[in-house]
Amino acid sequence: MRFSENWLRSLIDPALTSEALAELLTMSGLEVEAREAVAPAFSGVVVATVASVEPHPNADRLSVCRVDTGVETLQVVCGAPNVRAGMRVACARVGARLPGLAVERVQVRGVESRGMLCSARELGLGDDHGGVLEVDADCAVGSDLRAQLDLDDWLVTLKLTPNRGDCLSILGLARELAALTDKPFAAPQIVPVTSTLDDERAVWLQAGSGCPRYCGRVLASLDAAAPSPAWLRRRLERCGVRPISAIVDVTNYVMLELGQPLHAFDLAQLEGDIRVRLARAEERIKLLDGRDVALDSAHMVIADERKVLALAGVMGGEASGVSASTGAIFLESAFFDPTIVAQASRGLEIASDAAYRFERGVDFGLARAAMERASALILEICGGQAGPVTEVLAALPARNPVSLRAERVQRVLGIDLDTARIERILRSLGFAIVRQAGTFVVTAPSYRFDIEIEEDLIEEIARVHGYENIAPTLPVASTPILALPERIVPTHAIKRALAARDYFEVVTFSFVDRELETDFATAVDPVAVLNPIASQMAVMRSTLLGSLIECVRFNVARKQERVRIFEVATCFERETAGFRQTERVAGLCYGSAYTEQWGERSRAVDFYDVRADLGAVIGHEQLRFEPGVHPAFHPGQCARVLIGGDEVGWIGALHPACQQKYELPSAVVGFEIDLDAIRSRVLPAYQPLPRSQPVRRDIALLVDEDLPAARLRDAIFDAGKPLVRAVVVFDVYTGQGIPDGRKSLAFRVLLQDTERTLTDGEVDAHLQRIVNVVQQKHGAALRY
Repeated sequence: MRFSENWLRSLIDPALTSEALAELLTMSGLEVEAREAVAPAFSGVVVATVASVEPHPNADRLSVCRVDTGVETLQVVCGAPNVRAGMRVACARVGARLPGLAVERVQVRGVESRGMLCSARELGLGDDHGGVLEVDADCAVGSDLRAQLDLDDWLVTLKLTPNRGDCLSILGLARELAALTDKPFAAPQIVPVTSTLDDERAVWLQAGSGCPRYCGRVLASLDAAAPSPAWLRRRLERCGVRPISAIVDVTNYVMLELGQPLHAFDLAQLEGDIRVRLARAEERIKLLDGRDVALDSAHMVIADERKVLALAGVMGGEASGVSASTGAIFLESAFFDPTIVAQASRGLEIASDAAYRFERGVDFGLARAAMERASALILEICGGQAGPVTEVLAALPARNPVSLRAERVQRVLGIDLDTARIERILRSLGFAIVRQAGTFVVTAPSYRFDIEIEEDLIEEIARVHGYENIAPTLPVASTPILALPERIVPTHAIKRALAARDYFEVVTFSFVDRELETDFATAVDPVAVLNPIASQMAVMRSTLLGSLIECVRFNVARKQERVRIFEVATCFERETAGFRQTERVAGLCYGSAYTEQWGERSRAVDFYDVRADLGAVIGHEQLRFEPGVHPAFHPGQCARVLIGGDEVGWIGALHPACQQKYELPSAVVGFEIDLDAIRSRVLPAYQPLPRSQPVRRDIALLVDEDLPAARLRDAIFDAGKPLVRAVVVFDVYTGQGIPDGRKSLAFRVLLQDTERTLTDGEVDAHLQRIVNVVQQKHGAALRY
């Protein structure tokens, strides 16, 4: 929210500088995000009238103007195309100081110029340099321009939290500032408008709790084309609202001043009574911003007997909007349920100042006063007559009392506050209080929607007392460090191991684009976010690969030739009974296997580089890799990661289609592993040193070409227990002498008995038993 500091100071003007005021608001929880001056420093500029304009005798595009400054008449040479006799202008006299310029008496093509007629850009008031700045006719000639246009002002932008909808107005800020400074504030004077018309419209509330209060009034005989006064337009512009027409400007002004959104309907477009109801099937409305939207029963609307007039609390309809030809209006001021307004605004993707306020909670006791304030301003500007106010009430939101214990305040805040101070703070915030023994029974005012429990009141006390007045103290508690079981590998140890392999850790959002899930995840139905902050963050990720690919693409686009990254984070998947959250670790490698150096030939990273990294990080003796198919990986360069026969993740090269889609010039190799699966480890156990030397035997076996070597190695190891100590593949051969569809695998087998030396006969018998077993299980044949 942006507001004019001078407008706020018109209601309450504490003895604080602009900087101190901003600091006070920030420390109270109303964060000041930005402050900027309305105009840069300049002096010597006054309001003047152009008395006459004559052509310059020596230049076609210049004019010689006689300018009345109220004190003297000056001759000024001007080149602006819009200068004319009778207009009010900003005149910088000789000696004036403008941003980056000093005004002096000069000769322009032989004609003396004793001043300067200024454009908006020359005064730092805007970018318009097409002509001189025209000042409103009601500005006094000879007066200082800064005072007339109220240029010694600051524009303050607040970053309010969603629970402080009561501060989305000048009145709300003045109320808050009065509590913080313990000073009174002057609320806008609201005098009920006398009804001089009998014309009124009946109002029917048919939306249940969606609209418990609605006020309406007919204003007739209006001059809708009358211009808004300069002071009103100026305040709107400084709050970031574009002036449109007098009636619309007044409704916006009252919204900014009091916090109550209003809407004006062209009375001539209404047919019959006003009904606040839920939309019917197949109803549509064309809104003021030109959008045509389809409505359903979840949307609350304002309608007459025949048609929908507005989307309640969000935006009015184009057909019933006011225009310069409008002669009478029906003015609306109501309270709408925040939830219904928020659902309509976000569901239809319609943002408006009214919806922004209603969905955060508008004071339900303010509707009548705002109606009277707006009626008075419209009649003052546009003339006309007012009818009686039609007000319909239902069950308004309840304000349940909250009990507050004085000793609880002191215990939570850690400071001594007497009961008188607590009561004074709460009353300054507008709370109603009933004192009981050691307890305050507090009822929040109608404009506070965020007070529900005792802690809410304690927070209010802390804010007003001042967080800076609460001395920071460290908590004193016994916090024993729990020992991590020795069988569990700490997560930070896994991160350190990856960092030691030249990977960099990244942290990415858990919200991702649905397209990333489609390309990289096995889950067919990702968990959707009900209220995504952006379209590219619409679902919860079930894999880390998509986020890491985005990181790689980001770095490659910025000329990074080698990228090695990993992330440890949570993934989210649907289950029959709800959702499952899994901690995973994933990594991607792109570019060369090594940094550029003289000792190694440059080559691209491949599957086996990443497999080696994974083996070094996991370090589990039962780690295995088996071919598999994953949507993110290359069909021929993809493997399941197994530990003890259980699948714990995937490793592979990025699928070529994904590589092309995400504009990656070369291959990407990566992995994704369940974190809990690799955090468990087998503790080393003592074994006595063998007394005899091992016996080595090499065997070559003919097997089917698609049989993994690891499976055959495991079978040899199992069949050779307890004498086989190690089995290592040292050769794979296909070609001459090998039948089609078969391959030769050569293994080095180490046999050893810890107590005695094995004889040749025992070794041969053991090897024969191994060959018999693998022949039965896998159809292996001994190759001679």
